[in-house]
Amino acid sequence: MTQASRARQAARPRRPRLVQGNEACAEGALAAGCRFYAGYPITPSSEIAEAMARRLPVVDGVFLQVEDEIAAMAAIVGASLSGAKAITATSGPGFSLMQENIGFAAMAEVPCVVVNVMRGGPSTGLPTSPSQADVMQARWGTHGDRPVIALAPASVSEIFSETVRAFNLAEKFRTPVIVLLDEVIAHMRETVVLPDTVDTCERPKPTVGPEAYRPYAAPASGVPPMANFGEGYRYHVTGLSHDERGFPSEDRAVAGALISRLMGKIELGREDILKAEEFCLDDARTVIVAYGCVARAARAAVRTARERGEPVGLFRPITLWPFAEERIAALAAEGRTLLVAEMNMGQLALEVERTSRGGCPVHRLNRVDGDPISPAQILERILALPA
Repeated sequence: MTQASRARQAARPRRPRLVQGNEACAEGALAAGCRFYAGYPITPSSEIAEAMARRLPVVDGVFLQVEDEIAAMAAIVGASLSGAKAITATSGPGFSLMQENIGFAAMAEVPCVVVNVMRGGPSTGLPTSPSQADVMQARWGTHGDRPVIALAPASVSEIFSETVRAFNLAEKFRTPVIVLLDEVIAHMRETVVLPDTVDTCERPKPTVGPEAYRPYAAPASGVPPMANFGEGYRYHVTGLSHDERGFPSEDRAVAGALISRLMGKIELGREDILKAEEFCLDDARTVIVAYGCVARAARAAVRTARERGEPVGLFRPITLWPFAEERIAALAAEGRTLLVAEMNMGQLALEVERTSRGGCPVHRLNRVDGDPISPAQILERILALPA
């Protein structure tokens, strides 16, 4: 292709495409610079693996189907240590198997992205039905205190953009980032225009030579520069408590400072990490808190309620972890009534209740039978709330 033809192609407007959510996830990963995928097929995430298997060889990337999800998580950690942006995708049972290595990645500060397309559980549960029951597993699934970033898109175009953002946050903060989809969002198709290019973030690199490099010596941001294996830097990587050189240490001061720094780097970055949508909140007396596919139903319910003169609004956390504590506390302090609608037995509702600090009524709408919560159900619950 000549330079002139490339310029003409760049100037040509992008055509809308009918894209599936899982396909948008793969496209977002590739746009962010991902060049390594390891995974094991599992409903309802398998289309992500299928798309990556087709697309990665074309861009000189690597697709690896492994024997189980434990190996998948280990493989993307290894790929990331060598400098590759890496991703895996799974669903509930596989997400459970990944937890130990997710904790390892958090402790060793290895950037990577884990997509969990939530389905009905526990155990094998309802493999082809939607759920939102892995919210607390995303936060507390590994043992010990560790930093967590988890994102919850609610549309096909947002799956693309939030997958890109997941890679950027992983690189910026040197931590695994979880993208929580639900089966409805992952399998739905919408007409979208995906961009040719996106803004990307790269991991901080050392400014000193191999002899002076301390892999876990952090600046004020709490995020240490990261050298890639194969670039002349050799350092120790371990899940044990370790010092700035990466060597195991049982010194209490070292251990305490390490965990405090791991947690602190996320707190320092809350402004960059937190993201939410607010819909019709200005005069709302009742605020629905919902995410993923339920937020789409909630938006429709808000419109219908307002047509009836009911002052209802929607707060949709796109970043689930860290949680939008300050905003929920503010809504509670204003005397709003909060209704948390989710496809589990009340997992995010626990956080809403905690962070509202008793300042307002908090109600729940839950469904766990494998069917999504409908706009009609939300509207009925709104109209039944105490005056």
